Amino acid sequence: MATERLIPTETIIALDTVPIRFGLGATEELGYELDRLGIRRAMLVTDRNLRQFGLVEKVEGIARDAGVELEIFDHIHVEPTDVSLREAIEVARKSRPEAFISLGGGSTIDTAKAMNLFSTHEGELLDYINKPIGAGKPVPGPLKPHIALPTTAGTGSETTPVIVLDLLDQKVKTGISHRYIRPTVAVIDPLNTLHCPPMVTASVGCDVICHAAESFTARPYDTRPRIPNPAERPAYIGSNPIADLWSQQAIRWCATYLRRATYNPLDIEARSYMLLASTFAGIGFGNAGVHIPHAMAYPVAGMVKEYWPPDYDVDEPLVPHGLSVIINAPAAFRYTAAAWPERHAELAELLGVDTRGMPVRAAAEAAADAIQQLMRDVGIPNGLEELGYGEADIPGLVEGAMKQQRLLVGSPRPVDADALAGIFRDAMRYW
Repeated sequence: MATERLIPTETIIALDTVPIRFGLGATEELGYELDRLGIRRAMLVTDRNLRQFGLVEKVEGIARDAGVELEIFDHIHVEPTDVSLREAIEVARKSRPEAFISLGGGSTIDTAKAMNLFSTHEGELLDYINKPIGAGKPVPGPLKPHIALPTTAGTGSETTPVIVLDLLDQKVKTGISHRYIRPTVAVIDPLNTLHCPPMVTASVGCDVICHAAESFTARPYDTRPRIPNPAERPAYIGSNPIADLWSQQAIRWCATYLRRATYNPLDIEARSYMLLASTFAGIGFGNAGVHIPHAMAYPVAGMVKEYWPPDYDVDEPLVPHGLSVIINAPAAFRYTAAAWPERHAELAELLGVDTRGMPVRAAAEAAADAIQQLMRDVGIPNGLEELGYGEADIPGLVEGAMKQQRLLVGSPRPVDADALAGIFRDAMRYW
């Protein structure tokens, strides 16, 4: 009798991650990594704004000292779009480098991932974009070497199997997800984050909180249908004992250090632990996945009206990814707490709430309160209304969120359009 008949639910935890080089001055080891991988011709994908801090020139020098012929692509769009990625992919297809080096935040690293994917394999964006928006085809095979050097403590993109982008015509964010998309190695240097201004630090740090909290509370892996073919196993498998370890520690560090990093930019200890938290959360959610707050975030970012985020150097309205996620989180976790109160109570404790003597349900709901207080402390806007949304926008927001079934399936509590409408309504204003 086939195994899937005996055990109808998943039993396998498949954890993939990236080799990591972490620490003050880790950038100096880039040359060693390039030589170890046998790279002699690479494309450096970076944000031109980093030149003012000397980061681009530093990486250029290290690579060229290692004997690597370097081509530079620095036309990065904050929060990549289908248009910006197609332009970047065209450059990569013409150049055909042996490898990629990415220096920047999640937008830069995700752009490099897309350039790598589409210069290695044939196809168009919609071929690989997740269903139901795209065809959701699996990536055919391994990609070229990619060394990622993050400059923000947020997305954890240096460890994840995901490319996130905006589809401009549909006004929705979506993604491409496959284990082959992960970078080859991550060189993680806290010194590269010291330039981040307060609200960028706060926004990307809130993304870390949500990555870790969502993966920690995601529907458990062993409640999902068994995957008979390992090649078809999704990158996001649900919460599990291995991913939980990474997510738990990331939550603790965020609760301790995000406020300090936001208001004391040169606090090396806080910067270091927030970057570790970002990396740990990336490993956790890159395996377990995220759920309702991220699904809701995609239309919040995609339907932006006139919101101009403080401290971001942009020439168009923008809801940064971390902000679009955290703005929904308290309402979403209040909704999911009823389905798994014990896990949500543990989340509250990780966030610093003294849950001793509390009934489990009260402790579970305290997790949302703790996230809400963290938002207030680091200057996050008070709900969707402050981003320009109102009751009339809820149908469009729900429609966009419902397209994110890859994420919504990870919710510990089933969610439909009516439930999402209620969560969006609750997220309009918090205090």
